[in-house]
Amino acid sequence: MSGVRTVRSTPAPAQAVRAQAMGAVLGSGVLARASIRPCPAITTAENPEATLAARLEEAGSTLLALPNTGYSPHLRMMRYEVVHSALDAYGWQPAQVRQPHPTGAAIDRMDEALGWLAIIPEDRFVLRRILGARALTHPLTGRYLYPWRRLGTVLGADHKSVQRWHRDGLGLILTRLNEMVIA
Repeated sequence: MSGVRTVRSTPAPAQAVRAQAMGAVLGSGVLARASIRPCPAITTAENPEATLAARLEEAGSTLLALPNTGYSPHLRMMRYEVVHSALDAYGWQPAQVRQPHPTGAAIDRMDEALGWLAIIPEDRFVLRRILGARALTHPLTGRYLYPWRRLGTVLGADHKSVQRWHRDGLGLILTRLNEMVIA
């Protein structure tokens, strides 16, 4: 064994491991405090919890209404479908309803409202998931993509507990927004 040399690896120094800064948005390294602004329309409302929930649902609806693809060269190459028969040309196919594209102001409100989810501390990420999932509503029908019972099934909890956690998450956001308005 005189010809075999063993190489021992040295452990990495503690400085090589980088911890996330407090207040970083979902591990992205972006600080949450810089982008979050108070909203007087919510904090001064009669029922601020319902107003905040409606604002988050509007943001989720706007998010789902955004086009999922950008500009494509496919549109330049072939703009119209080829008509193969006369029956195809005269409306024998059912009409498809398109989702309305959100306005720039709606996208700005969506960015503001979804930024409020970063107020919830990272150790309570389940509340963020519940609020984010519950905010997703269909733009045309207004139906929730994740009803209470489905959220309960996904999280392995009772739907009543999920409703209580949703209220707790809304309360955390409202408390922080009220502190921002006072400060």
